[in-house]
Amino acid sequence: MNLNELINEKSRLNLNNQVPENEEEYSEKEIVQLVSFLLNEVEYGLDILQVHEIIRYPDMTRLPNTPPFIKGVINLRGSVIPVLDVRLRFGFPEGKVTDSTRVVVIEANEKLVGLLVDNVHQVIRLPVSHIEPPSRLIEGISDEFIKGIGRLTGRLIVILNLENMLFEKEKEEKD
Repeated sequence: MNLNELINEKSRLNLNNQVPENEEEYSEKEIVQLVSFLLNEVEYGLDILQVHEIIRYPDMTRLPNTPPFIKGVINLRGSVIPVLDVRLRFGFPEGKVTDSTRVVVIEANEKLVGLLVDNVHQVIRLPVSHIEPPSRLIEGISDEFIKGIGRLTGRLIVILNLENMLFEKEKEEKD
């Protein structure tokens, strides 16, 4: 069962009021593991199963006639991988490259893509019952890129929908 199916099942069963405080009370299929990263001081999460690896900011080759959010391509052990600046993709201002800047190499639709982020934060184990679907009242980025909002000890983690974020143009062409 994927993350979307788990969130929908949780909503269907209305588990919001049945939130045990102790993680040991959950079975493994009720736990989602996320790699969290910071972007514009907001914590985002990616399903750990989609994360291939995390690397320091590499040298990039800029490509002509690409959208501004495509920073370029990198050579990762013989594979040429496009790198997407998540800040620009979300409409935020371009960030400064620091020692904490990382590229999260993810696999989506059998393709490797690098996501440029401010800082990789940690791996999180989050019970599915702590994930809410994005609100229908929030327009814009939420319905395109957000799979859900996770609640964890006073923090909110925005869980991303990589397929929409990366392959929006392909999806529109198929429609």
